[in-house]
Amino acid sequence: MGKYILKRVSAAIVTIFLVATITFFLMNLVPGGPFVAEKSISKQAQQALYEKFGLDKPLIVQYKNYMVNIIHGDFGLSLKQRGRDVAGIITSKFPVSARLGGISVLVALFIGIPLGSLAAINRGKWLDNLIIVIATGGIAVPSFVICTVGMYVFGVHLGILPTMGLTSPLHYVLPVFALSFYPTAYITRLMRSSMLDVIGQDYIRTAKSKGVSQFLSIFKHALRNAILPVVTYVGPLLAYTLTGSFIVEKIFVIPGLGGQFVSSIMNRDYTVIMGTTIFLATLVIVMNTIVDIVYKLIDPRIQLN
Repeated sequence: MGKYILKRVSAAIVTIFLVATITFFLMNLVPGGPFVAEKSISKQAQQALYEKFGLDKPLIVQYKNYMVNIIHGDFGLSLKQRGRDVAGIITSKFPVSARLGGISVLVALFIGIPLGSLAAINRGKWLDNLIIVIATGGIAVPSFVICTVGMYVFGVHLGILPTMGLTSPLHYVLPVFALSFYPTAYITRLMRSSMLDVIGQDYIRTAKSKGVSQFLSIFKHALRNAILPVVTYVGPLLAYTLTGSFIVEKIFVIPGLGGQFVSSIMNRDYTVIMGTTIFLATLVIVMNTIVDIVYKLIDPRIQLN
């Protein structure tokens, strides 16, 4: 186990390095710059800003300086939010996205796993068909459509739910619904498929022949093995939702990391783009590593090489 973890950590460091390198050079290939849109300042002032942030140096020198700085934990200053460092921006925005994303993941798990199990148990019946229709629709419909419909129906037409910000528990209803709708549908389909495969195994039939009730055989014996694909999916899902859904946060005017990332792209705030990308990549890699270890705990038969 220790050797496997060491290998995964080494691979994670290399992956983060590659993500940072590719993002840096791709970002600088885009025409324009962070101060081009600022028409109110002169060319001389723009040049002074470039020199202040080291953007006047050759690209390879900028890359070397940036990589050396992030190794020491310094993500630099924001190019557009004067006086604010990137680490401080991420620290202030991430808790908002983490709270919203965490709630959405829990909702998706607590709804998707039981629905998928029910669909598998009632295979071919009307309940199974109904769940499959809902799950298929949830996967096919984009999140911005869910946001728009939810805002119109519950915010404008019925007027029972707020549509901006996160200042009260009611403000979480629509964003959480929009964020959790797709993963709930995906988990439902994933759980149904996995459960159908497991309940056809010999040990489940043996348990039933020994008089074990259907509820006990399904939720004690089958669920533990059927949930493994869901555990695999939860790793990257959790990382994605914790860092914030860009579209959902933008539509509902939520001051989270997702909205901040979109704004940084629009404003060509290179340091914020880089810091957020590296943070997201690190989170995804860490979550995937944790999932691999949890795999072993759930099913001891799995060998980690």
